[in-house]
Parts: sequence; structure tokens; C-alpha cells
Amino acid sequence: MRATVIHAPHDIRVEEVPDAAVKQPQDAVVRVLRACICGSDLWAYRGEAKREPGQRIGHEFLGIVEETGSEVSGFRAGDLVVAPFMWSDGTCDYCREGLHTSCVHGGFWGSVGFDGGQGEAVRVPHADGTLVKLPAAAASDDHLLTALLALSDVMGTGHHAALGAGVREGSTVAVVGDGAVGLCGVLAAKRLGADRIIALGRHSARTDIAKRFGATDVVAERGEAAEAAVRELTGGQGAHAVVEAVGTEQSMRTAVNITRDGGAIGYVGVPHGSGTGLDLGVMFDRNITLRGGVAPVRAYLPELLADVLDGTIDPSPVFDRAVTLDEVPDGYRAMDDRSALKVLIKP
Repeated sequence: MRATVIHAPHDIRVEEVPDAAVKQPQDAVVRVLRACICGSDLWAYRGEAKREPGQRIGHEFLGIVEETGSEVSGFRAGDLVVAPFMWSDGTCDYCREGLHTSCVHGGFWGSVGFDGGQGEAVRVPHADGTLVKLPAAAASDDHLLTALLALSDVMGTGHHAALGAGVREGSTVAVVGDGAVGLCGVLAAKRLGADRIIALGRHSARTDIAKRFGATDVVAERGEAAEAAVRELTGGQGAHAVVEAVGTEQSMRTAVNITRDGGAIGYVGVPHGSGTGLDLGVMFDRNITLRGGVAPVRAYLPELLADVLDGTIDPSPVFDRAVTLDEVPDGYRAMDDRSALKVLIKP
């Protein structure tokens, strides 16, 4: 089969690789119908996250089950399924507590020796604990498939940030970051009942989506200027809840400085750089809570799936470009130079 591999920074190729196949009784093989490129994939693409030459890449996909191992009971060939960005067994203590990302038997797609999502098919370990079944009719609905693909990562991650930030009915929320996760954080905050949502972002195409998702205000400034703008919008107090969806020292500093005393930050931006920008003394004095981390998307999939299917939310606008599998290297270049927000792959 054909799949995307990374050989070195800025060297993404689509190559022939061994076919995905059942290796363990708990495995399933999924033929990929939709996949995509994540902002976090760019850290490997830019050389800021180490990968072995020839390693697979990609962790967001949905598709059709083609084969199952002898111990798989919840799925059969022909089922339409979506996979969260990590696999998990669904039975360990962490999974039962809703923290599937800490599963003792879990792992990331594209790890050495495992298939990545950006290919024609994927071997799914622990299929019963990992996959979520989708309505069969969705396979012929291109728009719905796109919206459902967002549940594999960015929508669940935005939701995790909103929960970590304590978004509730009537709250004021600020979202740092105008990437796909930040935009989904806006949508999640709206879904949870936020009264005011301030989106921080400089790119009009992205902030237009933020407004469509429920943002009431847009702050285009950065750094201290952005902090002052948010303070002005909130009567000098800051936001009750802040979503941090970038992961840099500057973005975390901004998040702390625009949080209202007694408020909370939900952080899901993958940390990168030499520091965190955190001053625990400031957070202590102002009673600011920090919650977040790697989103346990599998725990959130059932409730978010229901809302996508009934039309309550539609995260599909975060995908602004589509490519074939052969064009995946072009997709990486487009996201790297910010000419695309999030690239959809149709194998």
C-alpha cells in the first residue's frame, strides 16, 4: 500500500510500504477514507520534533473496517469508523477513568513500527477500545465525513481545553491561537454556553471562522498589546476562562496575563521552545488554575459525535484545502507557509 513517510525535515514522501495487516487478535485493519495534516505534524516537518528517517506520519483518520482479529467483538468488515489520535485498550484503570491518553497499552499513530494515518490503510491495535462506529450513510456524505474527521483530534482537543478552562454558562472566554484547535476551542466554548468569546488571531480568514463558530470579539494584536486589548474588553479584569492552543512561551504568558483573578487556563498547545512562560508566583497570587495536556479524545467522542450528527456543531470549516495522497507533500508546504489552515487528505 501507499503511505506518507518522513525522511528528514521538509522531506515528506508518499511511498510503497508493507500492507496494513492484522498482527494481534485485538487488531483491525481500516481502509482510510479521510485523513488530514495536523499542526503538530509540522513540528516534525520543521525538524523541531525528532523522527527516524522513513517513519510514518499522521494521526487523524476515519475509514472502513476491512478485517478484524479473532478477539475483536465490536466491529466487523464494512463498518464505518473514526479513530482518535491515540489507540487505547478501553479497559485499564486510566481508560476507565476517561484518561485514554495514559492507557498502559496505548500509543500514537506513526510511532516506529506502526502505521500512520496518512496512508491507504491502518492497522489499529486494540480496536474495540479505540474505534468509534459511525452511521454507514455518512460514507456517502462528503460534508459530514469532513465534520466527523475533526472528531479524531482537533474538535476533541478544543473541547478538552474548554473543559480545562472551566467554560460554563454565561462565562467570558478568551482563546489564544487561531489554528484549527483554537478555532475548535471557540466552537467548544460556544457549545458549553459561554456568553462572550474573545478570539486572539491576526489572520482574517481564520478569525472569520472564529466568528462563525461563536466568537463575539477579535483581538489582532500580540504580546502586551493583546493583553491590554483583552483587559479593555473585559473591564480591566480579564477572562474567566482562557484556552491556550499554541504552546509557545509567549502564548502561555499571554494566557496568564489575560486570565481574570480566580480564573482558569485550559492548555492544549503542544509545548515547544526553551521555556513555558509560567510564573507560579503570579498564578499563586491571582488564584489562577492551569489544567489541560494531551486530550483524551476517545472519552469525548460519543458526546461530540452526537452533536455533529444532529447538527448542533459543525467543525468542518477548519479544513480549507483538500489534497490527494500523492499531493500530501504539497499539503505540508501549504500549512508550513500558512497558506492553508488545515489540509484534508482524500486517499
